[in-house]
Amino acid sequence: MAILLNAETRVVIQGITGREGTFHTQQMQALGTRVVGGVSPGKGGTTHLGVPVFDTVAQAVRDTGAQASGIFVPAPFAADAIMEAAAAGLSLVVCITEGIPIQDMIRVKAFLREYPGCRLVGPNCPGILTPGQAKIGIIPQRFASPGPVGVVSRSGTLTYETVAALTAAGLGQSSVVGIGGDPVLGLSFTDVIELFERDPETSHLALIGEIGGSDEEQAAERLRGSRLRSVAFISGRTAPEGKRMGHAGAIVSGNRGTARTKEEAFRAAGVPVAQTTDQIVEILARS
Repeated sequence: MAILLNAETRVVIQGITGREGTFHTQQMQALGTRVVGGVSPGKGGTTHLGVPVFDTVAQAVRDTGAQASGIFVPAPFAADAIMEAAAAGLSLVVCITEGIPIQDMIRVKAFLREYPGCRLVGPNCPGILTPGQAKIGIIPQRFASPGPVGVVSRSGTLTYETVAALTAAGLGQSSVVGIGGDPVLGLSFTDVIELFERDPETSHLALIGEIGGSDEEQAAERLRGSRLRSVAFISGRTAPEGKRMGHAGAIVSGNRGTARTKEEAFRAAGVPVAQTTDQIVEILARS
């Protein structure tokens, strides 16, 4: 079983005819993702990568029955793309685009309150992968294998490294979710933990956080007493205060959002904390 995405999910790609959209759609199709169409304004009525292209998401949903969207459009247009997808009735929107202005995402979050049935993953994220079934985004499927470990992460690169290490150790994954590292996001760690809690085929959880914000502390509290055998890893332990480190959300302010405070929160909740990605595997293998 999987959360959010499986082999039956009908997916439309916004920005399918662009360079990034084309390349990653091909990778999704190679895994078996059910890509049923694409959206590129002005190119409606054409075909690309063997699927029809539409001018709007609403047209794509009407003609293909799409349930989910992957967004590969430039940052200035990404907020409108998210809102268009939600308004068209999609239940899952995965936005890979980075560099979306914070004010745009604040507007998106307000808009999405009118569409509670739509889940947004991202932006500035690697997406979702259900090993052996489907993916929306850019997570390399060759590193993954099916199994009982759920993975949720703010970092794309650390997601890939952790999934590869788990697979090499014989620990397959149920679903891999990259929530992104921007200050204003769709699904949070806690939201994804709730989904894994309800998935009977997910028994373990690897949570990969980083400095900045308080999402990890909230996730730690949610994991207190959880049935999931979990491990946490927090990157950015040596980051200087007040300096942005990679992700827009990875910034320490005063005594909030530090790696130390996040690690302490997980330990207080009974969740072991790994110091390296190799230790993530070691801890899960023992649990």
